[in-house]
Amino acid sequence: MRSFVYQGLPSRVVFGAGALAQLPEAIAAMGAQRALVLCTPEQRASAERVAQLLGDRAAGIFDGAVMHVPIETAREAREVANALGADCAVAIGGGSTTGLGKAIALDSGLPILAIPTTYAGSEMTPIYGITEAGLKKTGKDMKVLPRSVLYDPELTLSLPVGLSVTSGINAIAHAAEGLYSAEGNPVIDLMAEEGIAAIGRALPRIVADPKDVEARGDALYGAWLCGIVLGSVGMALHHKLCHTLGGSFNLPHAETHTVVLPHALAYNAAAAPQAMQRIARALGRSDGNAAQAVYDLAKASGAPVALRDIGMPGDGLDRACDIALQNQYPNPRPLEAAGIRRLLGNAYEGARPN
Repeated sequence: MRSFVYQGLPSRVVFGAGALAQLPEAIAAMGAQRALVLCTPEQRASAERVAQLLGDRAAGIFDGAVMHVPIETAREAREVANALGADCAVAIGGGSTTGLGKAIALDSGLPILAIPTTYAGSEMTPIYGITEAGLKKTGKDMKVLPRSVLYDPELTLSLPVGLSVTSGINAIAHAAEGLYSAEGNPVIDLMAEEGIAAIGRALPRIVADPKDVEARGDALYGAWLCGIVLGSVGMALHHKLCHTLGGSFNLPHAETHTVVLPHALAYNAAAAPQAMQRIARALGRSDGNAAQAVYDLAKASGAPVALRDIGMPGDGLDRACDIALQNQYPNPRPLEAAGIRRLLGNAYEGARPN
């Protein structure tokens, strides 16, 4: 018999094509009056659409969200929220924008409504990350969990195919590590496998037809499930490596997850065979080789598979290995310097795991 603890997370989810139209009601249900709309500079038009929908409830727009939430950006956004008298934040975009909302909530307690336009999954977690002095620090606090989430597949139709693929594999990473998490449980296992399968079905269809709303819906459904996994149980080696590479070398978030995941799975394969069987099965592979299943999905979908191709300097691998061995996350296989360095080298070269 397996012993476990399961803790459900309190969030309200509205899912479906056209769900954005329910935004005013969702804000009212939170009891909020003045919303600061958050976005990246590239998504200013989407934020303006949100502000228009909110009407008098829109306090203003802050369009300075960037990757890995630099502490300077977080401080600036908090000051803007305070100056405008905002009593909630609406984050439209991917993990960078949601992460900025969380940074605001961490100090102020301002409730967040998230509108994801990628498959990052951050909107379903109480996990935050802030980068200061070249190091990304993460933590958990229920204050940063979005109170409400609107999932509208129509908002992801303009997401470029390349980013759709890497964002989707980023979501798969959350579920994959959830399957061998030290805090795992049967409910999370079911969500994780279903989430991986949904994204695995969706990505080839999105590559073939980026305007396929049903495929976009499957990917967003999978991302929701993978996000719940990420928020419910602890992560392991893969996420530690990606936080290290992203925060210390400013690598693009989703692409880093895409490149590293097959190699992290290969490192852990012998120590977590049941998890590997479930990951491989979800991706339609019968031999249980989860590492190759993820690598092949990425490569067939046109995603990057080598760290050197996404900006990682070759002379930074030793430093990345040293950082990854500090403040270790629980992992099925003990972290060994030689093994981690070999993992990073394979990921740098883009070698197919064997």
